Amino acid sequence: LAIQELEHYYHLRLFDRIGKRLSVTEQGRWLYDYAVHIVSMFDEMEKEVQSWNNKGTLRIGSSITIGNFILPQLISEFQTKYKEVELRVSVCNTKTIEQNLLNNELDLALIEGKNEYSQICMEHLMEDPLCLISAADSELAKKEKIKMEDLGKYPMILRERGSAVREMIEESLGYYQIHHKVIWESISTQAIIRAVAKNLGISILPYLLVRDELMRGTVKQLEVEGLRLSRGFSIAYHKKKYLTFAAKQFMELCREKIPALLDEEEIV
Repeated sequence: LAIQELEHYYHLRLFDRIGKRLSVTEQGRWLYDYAVHIVSMFDEMEKEVQSWNNKGTLRIGSSITIGNFILPQLISEFQTKYKEVELRVSVCNTKTIEQNLLNNELDLALIEGKNEYSQICMEHLMEDPLCLISAADSELAKKEKIKMEDLGKYPMILRERGSAVREMIEESLGYYQIHHKVIWESISTQAIIRAVAKNLGISILPYLLVRDELMRGTVKQLEVEGLRLSRGFSIAYHKKKYLTFAAKQFMELCREKIPALLDEEEIV
């Protein structure tokens, strides 16, 4: 019956029926070769699907601070354990990363600050402090503390609009009604630090990004009365995104490792 159904469906003869014997036709041999290939491919597909947890591509986004100081170690540890998972990494400012999540160009991301989109889920990991810096030989560097209202008297060198740090600074200074003057903005943290070191202005940057320069004495951290800035590090993903086994394992690695990498005793 199955043979007859195939012959009827494809409008061809698979077997010659001569007497009480069946003899396969040329069309029958041709169809059989395809059938064997299809069955083989199906078996291969089942094996691949069962092992898919340890394969595939994982697209990870990161803001600049995390991408510079945290992500490389996370990626290294993850690839050691899941060698067959292909990782693709994108490091940009937070706004760009959020748009990539919305457009399904990333599976998950490590970002800073707040989230403006209801479609994006955020899982907070920890807080990271920001610090106000000036040139080591500036007038401000000689003061133990400066008043908040004095921030408006000095030119500022800040990150570009769209970065989580810039948005937080603008929001905080606006809240205290401090009118500040931005004379220079850049996507390059090193360019900002060098400009500050030349006493061209002051800046507010993540501690992690300026820690080495503070230790070298190139710039100095300033304390502002009544002002303490920090931003959160979070895992972000689209709420409708299916999270694969690899994505869930990477998220678990982030929960475990990021607090340890950012030891609170080290950040002051």
